Amino acid sequence: MPTRRLLLRGLALHAPLLPLALSACASRDEPEPLPSLVSGYRHLTPIRLNVAEIEIADPIAGAVRVFPGAPLPPEREMLRMAQDRLVAMGTEGTARFLPAAAELQREVLPGQGGVAGLFAGDPGERISCRLLCRLELASAEGRRVAFVEAEARRSRTEPDGASPAARRRAAEQVVRQAMEELNVEFEFQVRRSLRAWLVEGAAPAAAAGTEGVQREDLPRR
Repeated sequence: MPTRRLLLRGLALHAPLLPLALSACASRDEPEPLPSLVSGYRHLTPIRLNVAEIEIADPIAGAVRVFPGAPLPPEREMLRMAQDRLVAMGTEGTARFLPAAAELQREVLPGQGGVAGLFAGDPGERISCRLLCRLELASAEGRRVAFVEAEARRSRTEPDGASPAARRRAAEQVVRQAMEELNVEFEFQVRRSLRAWLVEGAAPAAAAGTEGVQREDLPRR
């Protein structure tokens, strides 16, 4: 009981400093939020295909391997990329976009042994993301006539003692970086291997709410 009274008295004496201390702890444990993603991928030049229909399929069985509570599901971002970038400009045939792998894994690294391990805090972890997508073109009769694949991999290691907020931010950052790489690689593969199926010229009329959106070309590889 005397110890408790002393503790309360100490808190009262230092009450003016308490908000500053809490603020300092928050700044260490809660990193600055990542900037919002661009509203999809519609700001980029659309990929116009000489087909009558774009089909965006669900990931194949077993393609999604994501740890529980992932802050940014990679399969969702892959589907959004396809929805925003692929445009049907033809009169027959189908283009089918298929997520073949959407993996976001975390691996706990071995902790330090001995006396040093007692003061090292939680062991670090490696966060890895692998994305693989496929675009298939089929004739009006349903016969597959061409396809391309694009893949991206990213990983990042968080140090010992990283806060849950820092680890969550790292996982989101890995997905963002992998998607940036996949987006570039996907367009590169399409323009290289499906050149005969590309349509140059004006895009269809902008959908409601998208007027005035600026587009930009991806950097050439």
